[in-house]
Amino acid sequence: MYDTESVSVDKLLPNLPQPSGYRILVAVAKMAEKKGSILLPHQLLTLESTASIVGYVVSTGLDAYGDPAKFPSGPYCTAGDWVLFHSYSGTRFKVGEQEFRVLSDDQVEGVVPEPTLVERV
Repeated sequence: MYDTESVSVDKLLPNLPQPSGYRILVAVAKMAEKKGSILLPHQLLTLESTASIVGYVVSTGLDAYGDPAKFPSGPYCTAGDWVLFHSYSGTRFKVGEQEFRVLSDDQVEGVVPEPTLVERV
């Protein structure tokens, strides 16, 4: 399960790269530190964060979802959406304590209405 409260990008915005072309900048949600009343080990949290599948769309490149032949129904997501993507996908980096990924526009699998309920299996 993901801790969406841990995603804080407002203060980081001036220091974040603007995605180029058809790419999307996503802030990765951190794993909840507890499952029920059990505190999860740090090593497990690190591994799960690396394999994360849920993130918050910070911004999109100017060409993202611009090809009507490839995206006839329009954009898969917009800034402010929580999205689902493949484990280990994109370019990973951190600014401060927040992990980010730069994904291609077609790597978004779907919009997640309630990210705290999603769990990687």
